[in-house]
Amino acid sequence: MSGFGDFDFLIGEWTIRNAVLRQRLAGSTEWEAFDATSKVEKVMPGMDGVFSGNLDQMFVPARGFTGMTLRLYNPETQLWSIYWSDTKSFRLFPPTVGRFDNGAGTFFGDDVEGGRPVKVRFDWTAGDSPVWEQAMSADEGATWEKNWVMRFERK
Repeated sequence: MSGFGDFDFLIGEWTIRNAVLRQRLAGSTEWEAFDATSKVEKVMPGMDGVFSGNLDQMFVPARGFTGMTLRLYNPETQLWSIYWSDTKSFRLFPPTVGRFDNGAGTFFGDDVEGGRPVKVRFDWTAGDSPVWEQAMSADEGATWEKNWVMRFERK
């Protein structure tokens, strides 16, 4: 069942060290750090017992919000779709879509930042201490600005 287990490294409870760029797509080089916790579980078991997705809730008391990520695997396309929502925006963001290759996952999507359309990229590094990075591009992907990094450690 290739692909279904790509995010198995993330199942469980985590302490997350976040670093966020203070201003996105504005040439900022100042970063803010804050902690969060997360619980990730498999969801949507099929009749064959294989789970086709996972769900996490991220608790961010330092920033006053809770976030949720739903990741769904499509075996026909062999692609994951990643959906995010939080209690600051109260909306479901457009998905990023992609796959893993040798423990590294790359996912792309479209969104709006500061009223302008942007490309979004999520980069996942799997393993015992996973890392997630978000980057945005205001020039159709010619250049990318990394604006959020999350480093996961098991609770």
